[in-house]
Amino acid sequence: MSIDRDTFENTSEEELADLSVPEQVLGFLAANDERAFKAREIASQIGVDEGAVSTALSRLKDRDVVEHKATYWAVTDDTGRLERYSGYERATALFNDQLGAEEKESWREHAPSDPHPSAENER
Repeated sequence: MSIDRDTFENTSEEELADLSVPEQVLGFLAANDERAFKAREIASQIGVDEGAVSTALSRLKDRDVVEHKATYWAVTDDTGRLERYSGYERATALFNDQLGAEEKESWREHAPSDPHPSAENER
């Protein structure tokens, strides 16, 4: 995965330590926890070979941190299980260091006041 020159120059070696493919996959799925993706979509988004992503997904499924249905993959909604997985902790820490921790209030400021139409279909 490439980074811009400014990030290269202003980020420490420790912060730039490569995440493993499973950590990248899990980080991507956790960041997009409201959606499920095909392996090729994940590979395209994180810039990793689809075969490596498929292998990582299978291993993450064995650890019960991702779920699989048909050709789609999603992060588990069991936050306790995720928190116990050390790769998740490392990926989250590196993303927070590089991008800043999320602030719920900032999200709420930009959240729509009406529910998404798909939420009405679930009622």
